Amino acid sequence: MNANVPPTAALVAKLTARDDLSAEEIAVLQGMMSEPRIVQGGHDIVRDGDRPGHSTLLIDGFACRYTTLKDGGRQITALHVAGDFVDLHSFMLKEMDHGVGALTLCRIATVDHGRLLEITHTHPHLTRMFWLLTLIDGSMHREWLVGMGRRPALGNAAHFICEIYTRLSVVGMAADNAFVLPLTQVELGDVLGLSSVHVNRVLQELRSGELITWTGQNVVILDWDALADLAEFDPRYLHVVKEPR
Repeated sequence: MNANVPPTAALVAKLTARDDLSAEEIAVLQGMMSEPRIVQGGHDIVRDGDRPGHSTLLIDGFACRYTTLKDGGRQITALHVAGDFVDLHSFMLKEMDHGVGALTLCRIATVDHGRLLEITHTHPHLTRMFWLLTLIDGSMHREWLVGMGRRPALGNAAHFICEIYTRLSVVGMAADNAFVLPLTQVELGDVLGLSSVHVNRVLQELRSGELITWTGQNVVILDWDALADLAEFDPRYLHVVKEPR
């Protein structure tokens, strides 16, 4: 975590990959944020049932949206990386219907909903960009739903790796087919809807096929084309296209 990097750096990178931002809009983004604070891994950032008066930007670290079942089982429904608003939708929906937890040490900042409301009146283009972020969240959710329902476990794991690499690349956290992914096999199982034993088997198959290496937290994609083909990965749903919005 580099304290010298502006808290909005990853957010600006994520937005400018999709459309140009004016200097004024970048200044608005920087000015609307609270002072950053730290959330330890394993702690909630936002709890199910909360009615937050602000939305939270993830500056550093990895977080997840999740739902916990009565039997204690957890399903992770989204993985958040630097530059993601983890609960921008709470501005309109008001009450959280799921939790958002820190998977690692996370640095976050918040923006009051009153400030967001003001921006909807004074900066319509920035408002549309925030809307775009929630639409992309929905697009990713649909793709995860398809993966859970229809892709075989091996293909779904490959798809997840392709997606995270692409998303991290946009915010400057991945390059040369390598990135850091500090997830345990239990957490990866909660993403993919698999047991830890099945996760281990799937990762071994990806390794033995010389598609990836995964040592500790370091993932290297050895053959992008083959991995993407196995995953049937089409990045269009991430909408990393720069055009007027």
